[in-house]
Order: sequence, then C-alpha cells, then structure tokens
Amino acid sequence: MNEPIPQVDRTAFSVVELCDQDADDRAFWLAKTPEERLAGVEMMRRIVYGYDPATTRLQRVFEVVDLV
Repeated sequence: MNEPIPQVDRTAFSVVELCDQDADDRAFWLAKTPEERLAGVEMMRRIVYGYDPATTRLQRVFEVVDLV
C-alpha cells in the first residue's frame, strides 16, 4: 500500500463515547466486507500514527561471534 496518507480536517469530526454512536455508523461498517473493514482500520492507523515508507524498515541487528 503506497497510497498517500489522507489529511484530516480536525474541525470536521467530534469524539463520542462508543455507546453513543449512531446506528448508521454501525450499519455502514457492517455492510462492508472484512477486507474493506481492514483497509479502513489501516487508513485510520496511518492517520493517527503516521507512516513513511522511506524510513520504515527492519532494524539491522548483528552480533560478533568468536570462532573457537
């Protein structure tokens, strides 16, 4: 997934308790396939935590071993 990270208009949303959600929100996500739900979660994760493919890579770990 090398899609650009969507920008969030922080004035356009509100934070509510999980129990106070609209039934429309729940129905929207239940109508999606599992793949679409996972894609939605991944997009939200990238927005919250950020993602830069240029700097995201496996850490190099090496160990020096003396051969006896």
